Amino acid sequence: MSEPTTTTGEALADSLRAIREREPLIQQLTNEVTKNDLANVVLHWGALPVMADAPGDAGEMAELAGAVLLNTGRMSDRNVEALHEAGRAGNELGAPVVLDPVGAGATPTRDRVQGSLLSAVEFAIVKGNYGEISHLAGAEAEVKGVESVGEYEGIGETARALAAETGAVVVASGAEDVVADAEAAYRITAGHELMGAVVGTGCMLGATLAAFRGSLEDDLTAAVHGTLAYGLAGERAAELPHNGPASYRINFLDAVANLRPEVAADLDVGGRIGRID
Repeated sequence: MSEPTTTTGEALADSLRAIREREPLIQQLTNEVTKNDLANVVLHWGALPVMADAPGDAGEMAELAGAVLLNTGRMSDRNVEALHEAGRAGNELGAPVVLDPVGAGATPTRDRVQGSLLSAVEFAIVKGNYGEISHLAGAEAEVKGVESVGEYEGIGETARALAAETGAVVVASGAEDVVADAEAAYRITAGHELMGAVVGTGCMLGATLAAFRGSLEDDLTAAVHGTLAYGLAGERAAELPHNGPASYRINFLDAVANLRPEVAADLDVGGRIGRID
């Protein structure tokens, strides 16, 4: 995808259609808090979720996968071993690997584990919030637990620098999402503030990116279309009746399932993506 600013509803529909036609198996290693939501969001996009996280089984399942998601929400020795195993297996078999560096910058242990993964595994996409991406890029960042706080006016440049360093497409999630490769960064305007009131929406974005990359050949296309579709689902969820974050969460999962290719084809999304100079 040479120029994401030309994305149309029909192009997004093609990507959604590809997921439903290919039904890639998405091997996901994640945290216990969000496991069920990640499985559901992958299924609702049209892919097949599996959450094999035991050493041995994790790598064997990655050998069957269309894409692998490594979410570093758990720091147990057993899980860290499984993360490395699944990442290596994905690389060896040619399955794209997505990294969600949960809590990057929060503790030395997370820094050590995430650094070892970035050294040992080739990633197609690295997705984190503004603080996590800034920390990985060596820029000033403030992360409390797994949440990003502070101001990040230069996030486009920071994401592009991390993309150049890692060779991955970088997705920085925030009030406006940023997608960058080594050449350019793009701002995606889609989503709703209630997404920030539900635990796990960042993790679900990582799973979404894995589902899109498991169905599409191009890293940048998968990252842009996955991020855009995710934000649009967040907006559509807010249009449904809800009483607060809990009912909004259910609406969101329904909105993902109902953002079908024929629906996306009719959407005007051209103004949603802009290049950051």
